Amino acid sequence: MTPVVPELPPAVPRTGHAFSRWIARCFLRLFGWKAVGQFPDVGKLVLIVAPHSSWWDGVWGMAVKLALGLRVLVIGKQELFHGPLGWLLRRFGAIPVDRTKAHGVVEMVARRFQQADSLWFAVAPEGTRKRVEHWKRGFWHIARAADVPVLCVYFHYPERTIGIGPLLRMGEDIEADMARIRAFYRPWMGKYHGTI
Repeated sequence: MTPVVPELPPAVPRTGHAFSRWIARCFLRLFGWKAVGQFPDVGKLVLIVAPHSSWWDGVWGMAVKLALGLRVLVIGKQELFHGPLGWLLRRFGAIPVDRTKAHGVVEMVARRFQQADSLWFAVAPEGTRKRVEHWKRGFWHIARAADVPVLCVYFHYPERTIGIGPLLRMGEDIEADMARIRAFYRPWMGKYHGTI
């Protein structure tokens, strides 16, 4: 049987246990989803995911995270962190952010990178499920401040795939970096749209 997720290399931060990985793999197989590509053997990076067009992205992304046993820090709008969903999100490594007062997030995440032996931080650079012309650039600033690479991960709904793309170092020119990242994402389609 073809695996629904690739193996994680040794340096990648891990969490969970065999039973939760098995349940998540069964869930992905039941709905026909898979993760393809190869994860880099890197202990610290910023992981960006696009296109982000549906709340289903969180379901499939979380299932892949659990199936891999991958420990990844994510941020989400604080409105999601009420009641049982908030408990669940925190349990899976999410931290709430007030998007109206998001100043200091770059410094906070960069500090976490400095304090950790290994850390993968994930973010959707579109910042919303709507189709947007301009991506938020916080991931670029975090990667530069923490001196870590950026891993591009994509959703491709026509094939029910989450794909692992290239590992990139951010340079001095933010516009050039954003252009090459956006070019990578152009072929991939989310549930409701691709990227511009």
